[in-house]
Amino acid sequence: MKDLEKAIWEHDYDGVKAILEENPQLIDAVDDEGRLMTFLAALAGDFAVLKYVVEYSRASMNIYDAAHRNVLHYGTLSGNLDIVTYLVERVGMNPLAGDLDLLTPFDLAREKGYKAIEEYFEKICGGGLEQMYRNPVRTGMFPDPSIVRVGEDYYMVNSSFVFFPSIPVSHSKDLVHWKIIGHAVTNPKWAALDNLEGGRGFWAPDISYHDGKFFVTATYRLNDTGTVYRKQFIMSSDKPEGPYSEPAIIDEDGIDPSIFVDDDGRKYMLLNRGARIFELNRECTKQISQAELLFYGDNKRAPEGPHLLKKDGYYYLFEAEGGTGPGHRITVSRSRTLKGVYEPCPYNPIMRQWDEGAAIQRCGHGKPVMTQNGQWYMVYLCGRMVDGKYSILGRETALDAITWTADGWPIVNGLKGPSTLNLLPDLPRQEEENFRENFEDGVLSLNWMTPRPPEEESIRVFDKKLHLCASKYPLSDTRCRSVLVQRQKDFIFKASTTLLTQGITDGQEAGITCYYDENTYLTYGVVKEQERFYLRVTEHIDTEDRISLERDVTEELNDGYEIRLVVLTRYLQRAFIYSIGGKEQELGVLDNVYYLCDEGLKKGKRFTGAMIGVYAYTSQGEPFTAAFDYFEYSREV
Repeated sequence: MKDLEKAIWEHDYDGVKAILEENPQLIDAVDDEGRLMTFLAALAGDFAVLKYVVEYSRASMNIYDAAHRNVLHYGTLSGNLDIVTYLVERVGMNPLAGDLDLLTPFDLAREKGYKAIEEYFEKICGGGLEQMYRNPVRTGMFPDPSIVRVGEDYYMVNSSFVFFPSIPVSHSKDLVHWKIIGHAVTNPKWAALDNLEGGRGFWAPDISYHDGKFFVTATYRLNDTGTVYRKQFIMSSDKPEGPYSEPAIIDEDGIDPSIFVDDDGRKYMLLNRGARIFELNRECTKQISQAELLFYGDNKRAPEGPHLLKKDGYYYLFEAEGGTGPGHRITVSRSRTLKGVYEPCPYNPIMRQWDEGAAIQRCGHGKPVMTQNGQWYMVYLCGRMVDGKYSILGRETALDAITWTADGWPIVNGLKGPSTLNLLPDLPRQEEENFRENFEDGVLSLNWMTPRPPEEESIRVFDKKLHLCASKYPLSDTRCRSVLVQRQKDFIFKASTTLLTQGITDGQEAGITCYYDENTYLTYGVVKEQERFYLRVTEHIDTEDRISLERDVTEELNDGYEIRLVVLTRYLQRAFIYSIGGKEQELGVLDNVYYLCDEGLKKGKRFTGAMIGVYAYTSQGEPFTAAFDYFEYSREV
């Protein structure tokens, strides 16, 4: 093996040929860094050697390294344009295929300054990196997307579970950059979340527009303590951001409702299992017919998320199937009549991740939309795992183009599965929002939410500070109402805030929380006990509280009343930094917060994602309000 490795690096074509003719199996050997000889042949940059390996050795071209990089990644890193051109045009490799960090050969050409290779990729891909978008387009907990276009504006809703305000409504002009503009449920009484366990609440909403109004429907999922587990809520508003009407309740079991309006104006709701349909009244407030099964689905496993689209004389029925794990997919069927026999698409599934090692997985639950320019796109959910095990960010939203075949079937991204990089839609460009909140205007941004509705006046913004009333219940209790969080949107990020410690007495604490639900979270805050201040990290997993990091900071805080808290996140690692009087110090590091995700604990319904935010708690029950003078979430660590 060493002889082959040496011959490759020395560009010894005859030596490579002789070694592989005598020992063909050596092409599958690895170097000291675990790299296959095929990758070294591409990386070394000798076109003749690589061409021999491709065409005459036993090498396969569908291989990946531990970072899920392929031969084209290595060929790009060689800087040899001839190798890159050969791998793309003769081997058929994709410059837009991403590794586990979603870096593509196109990205690597830019990163390494290989201008000729980058220009070649621009030519064959139809545009430069500035003309591309990267999936997922909505990172963090934005599952179960539903979309509607009204004029030149796009609106999306996603599941919110027990978080309040509920069912975020987001707006975009370009389908890629989104901003929350409101919520479908903002009245705590209408939300009815107080007694629900984490992972319950509002599931899989749908947004539609008809008769001059926006309609949002969602499944309201109760605890498993009675005979009724699921109901359907429908809200309406003449403005996409709301306020929305008091929910109309449809007592029909099932999940993933959507509303379809036929050409004659009659309105219907679709629900799983499979796609069941029943008629609604004109106002979409009552069920006026019995549910009927349209079609169970093509895959026949866990059919859900039904959406109907009428186009060119066909009713197209889109369904999510295969469960929300690795086998998740989108299928489509069609019929000439609404309740006729539905024919499955011969190209099903029209979206599925076929590459088990790719970064973007569990793709399904999609809804199509047509742009004002006549282009078609599909938004759909996906998930990314850390170490192939932990979906720390929850289920996210991805986007890919739909094309229509000559025989009238929609397929997504050419049936290649989810894209990593792709050309931006031909729409006006938007800028991405940054998030630093200085609490200057007296209101919270719409990125914030609480597990279940907060108590009245318990969260206030005044004097350029956020004031959070402490709960007498710990975060592990569903009655806790002093947790304020936003979605963790990145594997690598920094979150920081400054806590004013004046007024904290024994038995009280406040700070930052990395939160999943009442069963798994950590707190990083200032705690006062027996007249001493402690900076403490506590991990809560199931029923156990574990103090993992702690430092007595009494003497430092005696000189002032402010402490800056910083959490540096890198995948499953959390580093905790603090600053008092401008002196920055590290408290410590937790290497594996695996519990902040669906897979972190087998208990109840775990469908959400990691959050980051602030909390306050008073174990003695004494009134206490924590004050924070800013909060910043940054991708730059």
